[in-house]
Amino acid sequence: MFSITVTSIQTYKSSFCVHGIVLYHLPYGNTEVPLDIPDKYDVTVVKPAAIVQAPDGIKEIGRALLNPINSMHLSEIAQTGKSAVIIVSDTTRPTPTATMLPLIISELEKGGVEDITVIFGLGIHRKQTEDEKKSILGEMYGKIKSIEHDVNDCVNIGTTERGTPVEIFRPVTEADIVVCTGTIEFHYYAGYSGGAKSILPAVASKRSIDANHSLMLEPNAIAGCADSPVRQDIEEAGKMLGIDFILNVVLNDRKEIVSACAGHYIEAHRKGAQSLDILQKARVEPADIVIVSPGGYPRDINIFQSHKALEHVRNAVKPDGSVILVAQCREGYGNAVFEEWLGSGRDEVICKFKSSFVMGGHKAALIASLSKRFDLYLVSSLPDDMVRKAYFIPASLQDALSKALDKHGQDARIVIVPYGVSTLVYSDSFFPSFAIS
Repeated sequence: MFSITVTSIQTYKSSFCVHGIVLYHLPYGNTEVPLDIPDKYDVTVVKPAAIVQAPDGIKEIGRALLNPINSMHLSEIAQTGKSAVIIVSDTTRPTPTATMLPLIISELEKGGVEDITVIFGLGIHRKQTEDEKKSILGEMYGKIKSIEHDVNDCVNIGTTERGTPVEIFRPVTEADIVVCTGTIEFHYYAGYSGGAKSILPAVASKRSIDANHSLMLEPNAIAGCADSPVRQDIEEAGKMLGIDFILNVVLNDRKEIVSACAGHYIEAHRKGAQSLDILQKARVEPADIVIVSPGGYPRDINIFQSHKALEHVRNAVKPDGSVILVAQCREGYGNAVFEEWLGSGRDEVICKFKSSFVMGGHKAALIASLSKRFDLYLVSSLPDDMVRKAYFIPASLQDALSKALDKHGQDARIVIVPYGVSTLVYSDSFFPSFAIS
């Protein structure tokens, strides 16, 4: 029926069939929503493997540091008298910094570096509490100097070919050695997280961040595309600054380290992205109908967060197909700017976004664009008027499927993705180009 690019993605038909009806379940808040589908339809379920064996995290990091990709060992890069900064993720990311940090510091000290500063890459996120910093740093809290990124204390070091001003946090520009850390996940317009994203946006000015993020309007700015124009711009900024070394990890659904990669900020990152693809990326035949859940609470806490699941399946849907998003959205829209932009019509909000990039407004434009390409249903706890305002068609799950089947007929191909935030599903026919229009 279809070819699978990886072995740890499960793609199968449900075996629970009674009187010609197959029963499926989609995560919804803290519970599930059932769905009956006649067994005459071609249905594929795609989800991450139930168990992904994790190695010893510390040993895996040690292995990566001992085998850097296209790079000297970090201890060889380090030299007596030099200063080093280690850029780490903030509290919004699952990066196991407390596990990674001691091994990085050990490598730097082995080479003779004593002046080491940890920098929390906040981007435009809020400042963190001391408890959050302590949780991130673990045993190194209080033992190593640490500071938070400040968007108002950045130095301009040039402009990328795409016109992004590269304004980087002053202490980063003043360091002799720059080490970046992070987790590699699918990112809906940068392709993947990790790598040079520790520089832009993590320790960049708001002007730099907005300019870079505005590139999401271009084709190929999609999840799972390493050649995303957003990432290319990010990596050009990383080259301008001079990233000396990265250590990135890939996690399973239990936030355990599955693999680690170290060394050159592009080549090591790509190796990590390949590991992620093996775990959570699948190719399917183009579908007439895609039914996707973000994966339940908290991933479906609001429309703003649930939207990520749409980005991870949009390239598996035929043109003029149907997408059914199953997301409780107990907290409504989830973002004030997003909600404000929803007051406009689809074409108006898309035009507004193209002429004036605004974070928060970008999701309104992305959903509006998807709703022009597909019949976009939302199964949620929200009132119908709130759902329609967000460019969705309100419906129960069974009713949404019935309407979609009426449209696409007896030969409709259906793909079900129960954990859309964790899974990237695509078809060769429509991946990777997809721009707002």
